[in-house]
Amino acid sequence: MSDQNLTAIYAKDLIKSYGSFRALKGIDLQVHSGEIFGFLGPNGAGKTTAIRCMLDMIRRDNGIIEIFGKDPQTESVAVRDLCGYLPGELRLDENASVKSILNYLRRLRQGGKDCSAKISQLASRLDLNLDSKIKNLSKGNKQKLGIIAAFMHKPKLLLLDEPTSGLDPLVQQIVLELVKEAKQSGATIFFSSHVLAEVQSIADRVAIIKNGEIVEVGVTSSLLSKRAWRAKIKFVSDDSGRGAMIKDLEGVTVLEVSDDNKIFDIGIEGDVDPFIKFIANFEVDYLEINKPNLEEIFLSYYGD
Repeated sequence: MSDQNLTAIYAKDLIKSYGSFRALKGIDLQVHSGEIFGFLGPNGAGKTTAIRCMLDMIRRDNGIIEIFGKDPQTESVAVRDLCGYLPGELRLDENASVKSILNYLRRLRQGGKDCSAKISQLASRLDLNLDSKIKNLSKGNKQKLGIIAAFMHKPKLLLLDEPTSGLDPLVQQIVLELVKEAKQSGATIFFSSHVLAEVQSIADRVAIIKNGEIVEVGVTSSLLSKRAWRAKIKFVSDDSGRGAMIKDLEGVTVLEVSDDNKIFDIGIEGDVDPFIKFIANFEVDYLEINKPNLEEIFLSYYGD
């Protein structure tokens, strides 16, 4: 079987505890080769623990986990050679330079492949001085270093733990572009985040983890299609009978009415076209329609 046909990440009944606290409660996960997979959850949900188990940085208590068909526990060197990893908390020698850290990490890899051209390219795009000392870097620039280290050897699998943390919006967009480019080159990207907008913008599929359990997983577009559109409309004049007419529209739910039947807050499931055609018969002061987003799905599990 070719690598392209292999599942990049496979986990079955994965369990990990820290003392009496169970961080992962038997999660099942399958990430396809060549996809961008978003792993959603707040701090403490189990995202980082799952990634560390994938690299055998911590040992699972029970269950199965495979990276391109390899067990990280018995083939750890081979697994890590396939991966680029950005940890959530990057700790580095403060007295070293950016360049020396990257060269050190390069030499640790099997074969020590020359990555100098790729390192220079990434440093230029991220605006990071390779001669800077680690101790002189801001949090954002340290994050840039971690991103370069993860991408520089063009790995088959990128494991990114909160990749845009500490970065300004412009650099965040560059990082998301790098993720898309890596996918176009054939890489698989698994990244954890609690920034829902960035996950929605690039992920092919997403999983939501809550208290060590996966509560939702699916294609991003399919998950979004399950949620209603939200609309807020204000009519110029009041009309007590108009509310009943709106409620009769297929797929429309009236959530709130105010200002003497002028302002309606509604949910729309399915096609919005019938609603638009209906309101065209009235004089409208303003209309605001919002697409469903991952935040609604996320908050349906974490709303408390």
